[in-house]
Amino acid sequence: MRSNAERNRLETRLTRALIPALALLGSPLLAEPTPAPLTLAPLFGDHAVLQCDKPDPIWGHASPGESVSVTFHGETQTTKAGADGRWRVNIGPFKASTASSDLVVSGSATVTLHDVVVGEVWICSGQSNMEFKVGAGSDSYSVVNAESEVASAKYPLIRQIDVEKTVAQAPQESVKTTGWVSASPATVDKFTAVGYFFARDIHRALGVPVGIILTCWGGTPVESWMSDQARHGTSLGATLDDRWKKELAAWPPERVANHPAVMAAWQKAQEEAAKTHVKNTMPWPGFPSSEASPVRPGGLFNAMIAPLEPAAIRGFLWYQGEANAGRASEYAELFAAMIKSWRSDFGQGDLPFYFVQLANFGNEVEFKERNWALLRDAQTQTLSLPATGMAVTVDIGDAANIHPRNKQEVGRRLALIARANVYAIPPESSGPVFAGAAVEGRSIRVHFSHIGSELAVHGPKVASLEVAGADRVFYPAEGAVEADTLVVSSPDVPEPVAVRYAWTNAPTANLYGNNGLPAVPFRTDTW
Repeated sequence: MRSNAERNRLETRLTRALIPALALLGSPLLAEPTPAPLTLAPLFGDHAVLQCDKPDPIWGHASPGESVSVTFHGETQTTKAGADGRWRVNIGPFKASTASSDLVVSGSATVTLHDVVVGEVWICSGQSNMEFKVGAGSDSYSVVNAESEVASAKYPLIRQIDVEKTVAQAPQESVKTTGWVSASPATVDKFTAVGYFFARDIHRALGVPVGIILTCWGGTPVESWMSDQARHGTSLGATLDDRWKKELAAWPPERVANHPAVMAAWQKAQEEAAKTHVKNTMPWPGFPSSEASPVRPGGLFNAMIAPLEPAAIRGFLWYQGEANAGRASEYAELFAAMIKSWRSDFGQGDLPFYFVQLANFGNEVEFKERNWALLRDAQTQTLSLPATGMAVTVDIGDAANIHPRNKQEVGRRLALIARANVYAIPPESSGPVFAGAAVEGRSIRVHFSHIGSELAVHGPKVASLEVAGADRVFYPAEGAVEADTLVVSSPDVPEPVAVRYAWTNAPTANLYGNNGLPAVPFRTDTW
């Protein structure tokens, strides 16, 4: 009997004897593993914008154990890829600069990114009103004065990277992008209008590069943009999961397969309606419910937000809510949970999160409905979170068009919030905000914050006021401005207990502060 040591020595001699023969035969048993190519995360490419004044994570993949170095602005950081091939370094922080540099990543190969600048980076997300482009070829789907806006877009230091629309059932590490593109007359028509006008204002104010990371999908609800963990951390997690199971059951494979034909018919009807300037009477078919649908809970977070982490950014811009109208009672909790989870995932503290409140919209029947008013209220409640801000747009929408074209003012109002709260640049960034009310006989006196020196009315009288008594029946009311307060009354309500302003889907909103910014829609009741 041979001992274990003798057996091991014999096996070693046999292996050494066989190696030359196996090598000549090209045995796969002895083939060297193919090195993994050195790659960078999708946010990093030529013309990229890095965030100033923060360490900038740079990451990617390589062969396990491979040494990787990153050089930028005279600084070099080195690391080794882990067992899974992932690598990451932090470079900087660097000051904002209009001068570009190469960013060089070296390992088994060398990757050089050209024309990389350092400035302010904002993620722009949401649904179709964030996706809405500067110029899309028709009056209905381009901004006001689109032709002149495109022609004057000569801003090489305003840059956008567009994340490809895709859905995933689990968080992804990578996603396809368009690559970074500078704003010019040849390119800006494909830029997010809200993001571009925001970036233009910030660039003009600071004189530094501004990067826009656009990741959005029209018609999608907030739960699609939440991680499973965030969604299940709310009181609504089980409700949303059960609802999704029912929606899946309502879309058998044959119905899903027929959806493209239905959508094509709707698009044709939409085009014909646009030609004759009438409303398309065919209802929008929406998205089919399937695991590949953009309305799948968590699907867009997994595919279009997770791959961007942990990029250094200044903050988030958000324009979404239309797809959740009718479910406002859920929205405040879900939206707040999404904001908290995104901040946690990016790991940079309470990143500024600025969003657009829904504009006025609705046909003649819907003018007096409340779904959008309630959704606006849910959005307002989210301002209780730190470092949040809301651009009120109830005065600049289009009651006949869910995609209002005046995106210049939307971007400007978001930029005012960022200028005041991030960059410490005056002036005031908010219009009047409800601060309290008191009954005075047959009237209710309303107090506001953020009004400047006094309230202002754009028109002969304050529109869209209502009051109610203890019976909870609201009647149209009149309002008299007295310096920084509003006195509201109605002959139909001798003992008022509650007042509302701009509390319908498509109100006329004409109450402002003396800074020209609109009052936030409000109500004093909780009915």
